[in-house]
Amino acid sequence: MQIRGSCFCGAIAYLVNGALHNARSCHCSMCRKAFSAQASAYAEIEPDTFEWVCGEEKLTSYESKNGGGLMFCSICGSTLCGTVEGQVHGVTLGCVDGDPGVSIGMHIYVGSKAPWEVMPDGVVAYEEGPSNDESKKA
Repeated sequence: MQIRGSCFCGAIAYLVNGALHNARSCHCSMCRKAFSAQASAYAEIEPDTFEWVCGEEKLTSYESKNGGGLMFCSICGSTLCGTVEGQVHGVTLGCVDGDPGVSIGMHIYVGSKAPWEVMPDGVVAYEEGPSNDESKKA
């Protein structure tokens, strides 16, 4: 399976040679700011399946104190992927071109969601993050 993704302006593109997994939506205040939305939409990858197709020199990044971070297009600002200690860990579902082949399996950190957001009934939701065993099911 090949999954392609790109930023809003098209300057940066990537390829994932494999399936996405552990898709989730995070509602914490950091993700709301990073994604300029009520939540993030993100899926993990196997690190050795990811490659930049074009525009890698146009990337900019942010790394938090805990070693996690995000990579953005320096032209249009699209959030393309997440990193752990500098290595691509997953992709943002909004930048996937076409069907990502995965659905959001859980909503995390809903305990700190925006006061104006309404969670739909029936979704798998965690006040904080799930345990490692639970996150692997998603």
